[in-house]
Amino acid sequence: MPTCASFLSVIFCITLLSACNSSTDAANSDAGKTAISKPVATEYAPITVPMLVQRVSEHVYYVQGKAGIATDNEGFISNAGFIITGDGVVVFDALGTPSLAAQLVKEIRKLTDQPIKRVIVSHYHADHIYGLQVFEELGATISAPEGVYTYLNSPAAKERLAERQFSLEPWVNENTHLVQPDDIISKSSTFKMGDVTFTINYQGKAHSDGDLAMLVEPDRVLFSGDIIFEGRIPFVGNADTKNWLKVMEKLETTGLVALVPGHGPASTKPARTIALTRKYLAYLRDKMGAAAEEFKPFDLAYAETDWSGFKDLPAFAAANRINAYQVFLSMEAEFLKE
Repeated sequence: MPTCASFLSVIFCITLLSACNSSTDAANSDAGKTAISKPVATEYAPITVPMLVQRVSEHVYYVQGKAGIATDNEGFISNAGFIITGDGVVVFDALGTPSLAAQLVKEIRKLTDQPIKRVIVSHYHADHIYGLQVFEELGATISAPEGVYTYLNSPAAKERLAERQFSLEPWVNENTHLVQPDDIISKSSTFKMGDVTFTINYQGKAHSDGDLAMLVEPDRVLFSGDIIFEGRIPFVGNADTKNWLKVMEKLETTGLVALVPGHGPASTKPARTIALTRKYLAYLRDKMGAAAEEFKPFDLAYAETDWSGFKDLPAFAAANRINAYQVFLSMEAEFLKE
């Protein structure tokens, strides 16, 4: 279990907190909602995959999904965390099926009977949101970044749900639905619950159409969502890698105690973890950007690029070529705008 041995740099604290709108607090977030501590009433198909709760710090816990594609491991491929404050529980991300979220609630109940009052969603990708209906049922306030309605209102959202209702049945089925957030976060803010202060850092469009990270202030633990992937190749998709890289460069200079990524194990060496994702994104943009600027065909550019620095990382074979192609196309679009 990691210990809290260091603090954020003064510069980072000042920079982050100056961006915050401290008017958002626990009382406002809970308005109109009644969080309850009883178990989930709806019965969901039980999972058979193990879900191990790991303690990160005094208040912070998380569960770690296994590496794999979205339908592996009964959909348990991403992380979720929770913070026990003394006056309620804050959950970060909701996992990829209602069944997984229901199991997470059971695990939380083993540690506390405090009500689950708030869920912070890092971004709206399927492996992080299909469990939201469980927390909706419990009366938790669901907060998500600006940009999520780009996904929710798209045909892709309905098509992905239909596909998962087939490929992840019975854990995702005809009763699984997309949950709209109770409030939208469009700028960095702070709130307090019990004895714990939280800073929500709005990242804008980076890994997805809108991304959030959350700092648990007294523990100096950062939940990064999919802005950070630990020890593996990230999924790029339709990301704005230019902004994503800027976010990485800012985070890399901080002095966090621990970091819980969207995928992979929690890190007690956050600077090194952040550096891996940043280095990978920078390399993709450098190599694919040069090829796009020279009007070089993608296949040739990919074949000529030296991938030795990343080829041994998990998910390289499955994700790297797709990532490179997406960055190649986005860099072409960036050059056309100039």
